[in-house]
Amino acid sequence: MPELPEVETTVRGLATVLDGQRIARVAVHRTDLRRAFPPGLVQTMTGARVTGLGRRAKYGLIHTDRDVTMVFHLGMSGRWRIDPGQIGKHDHLVIETEGGHVLALNDARRFGSVDLVDTATLEQWPQFAALGPEPLGPGLSAAHLAQAFTGRIAAIKLLLLDQRIVAGLGNIYVCEALNRARIDPRKAAGMISRAALGKLVPAIRTVLEEAIAAGGSTLRDYAQPDGALGYFAKDWRVYGREGDRCPCGGTVERIVQGGRSTFFCARCQT
Repeated sequence: MPELPEVETTVRGLATVLDGQRIARVAVHRTDLRRAFPPGLVQTMTGARVTGLGRRAKYGLIHTDRDVTMVFHLGMSGRWRIDPGQIGKHDHLVIETEGGHVLALNDARRFGSVDLVDTATLEQWPQFAALGPEPLGPGLSAAHLAQAFTGRIAAIKLLLLDQRIVAGLGNIYVCEALNRARIDPRKAAGMISRAALGKLVPAIRTVLEEAIAAGGSTLRDYAQPDGALGYFAKDWRVYGREGDRCPCGGTVERIVQGGRSTFFCARCQT
């Protein structure tokens, strides 16, 4: 599944050809993805000018001058293609700009989604209302995590994946951040010291920023809008590296937590 860096990379790629542009044509090639396309999608977006793009958690945002924001989620394998040579059978939503660019939302598995939301009430939209702070924003701090973890006996790895605590963090980057901060993913969140949380926050930011700079991590068929593949996977310290050597010299182990694989080093993460 595309995670926060992949979505951020996607949004930045789309902005290069979409920001400030008027949409000349919108075509929907099927009725639904994970759920139905909004009934007024074509009418609302055709003729609208894009006033900005953004991201909230793992959702991409396309703001328009009609006070409506198109919110998209890439699901398991969705991606936007910019100026594809031809429209394929999995290009379910196609947008053409007055500037001559074509953007196709490609989603073979159809786990993605597209919604239209009033821009003024975007933060109150049900999918956003309960989200925690953005990990790259000022709302994420050691104090915030300490408060969220107080009295919690669940493993810190599991709580970092709780979108109500931190928005947008996914399995890959939580594993990597915990390794950099040298925190045991199995440890009860309420037992993590403030000093350790003070190291975790910058570790989260650093690993996300490095992943964004690298274009994300390519898993299965994820690619950037221009077709380039993200290459942050080559810099993974622990994720997917069971049995390999950790930078500290220990051996990377794999366990299952909450049905998800956790990769860590028992030597330095204790």
